[in-house]
Amino acid sequence: MSILCFSALLLTCAFFAGLLGALTGLGGGVIIIPVLVLLFHINIHYAMGASLISVIATSSGTSIAYLREGYTNLRIGMFLEVAAVIGAFVGALVVAFISKTFLTILFSLLLFLSAYFTLKRKEEHETDKPSHPWAVALKLDGSYPTKKGMMSYHVQKVPLAFFLMGIAGLVSGLLGIGSGALKVLAMDHAMRLPYKVSTTTSNFMIGITAAVSIGIYFSHGFINPIIAFPVMLGVLIGAFSGARLLPKIHTRFLRIIFSVVICFMGAELLYKTLSGSL
Repeated sequence: MSILCFSALLLTCAFFAGLLGALTGLGGGVIIIPVLVLLFHINIHYAMGASLISVIATSSGTSIAYLREGYTNLRIGMFLEVAAVIGAFVGALVVAFISKTFLTILFSLLLFLSAYFTLKRKEEHETDKPSHPWAVALKLDGSYPTKKGMMSYHVQKVPLAFFLMGIAGLVSGLLGIGSGALKVLAMDHAMRLPYKVSTTTSNFMIGITAAVSIGIYFSHGFINPIIAFPVMLGVLIGAFSGARLLPKIHTRFLRIIFSVVICFMGAELLYKTLSGSL
């Protein structure tokens, strides 16, 4: 396969990864890593390096649009990112000493866990509960646009979300993703934020978390420009498209599509790893 053909295929796959990443708050890394490893047979460390580049591109491409439209909660993002950055730095420091098999199994289990919790919640049937004292003190409550106008929400279980965000950062440094799956889970299930607020705030945060790890990955030689550039370009285009589509898509549909795709990817990756064909 020529370099031009290889780059075109990477760009196409990365476009769809960026589209889904922008809609679900995952940044595209959760999709692009299995694609690079399973379809293109790229070493997982190089796939993770390209994924980190794509995560930063997705975050850059969507954050401004989501902030302007009123979805992203900037206060929550900055507060939780403190824990995520610390975790990402620790994860990136130890990534070179952890086996590829362990990383791929961990990544597969993370995908299944994310799918389960994403489908489990039915926010449209929930009753509003009082804000956590930390949320009141830090002024984390907010509102977001809906078809019926601006709707307010209250933030719950802030300490639990902060702890989960540290774990998310650690996973980001280890797996080369923005750890959007855990970030969305922390905000969706711990803080009980509306799903679109969780995904858009995650999109804002993942770029910062990934930026902490990227320098260390580069120093290990895990950033290959031939792989990273078309992936970054495709993801960025897809992310812009996803940002335009988000206001028009029903929340439940987003949850279902996200869960189906990552379950398929997780099963394929786990099978390849356990069978020794990865």
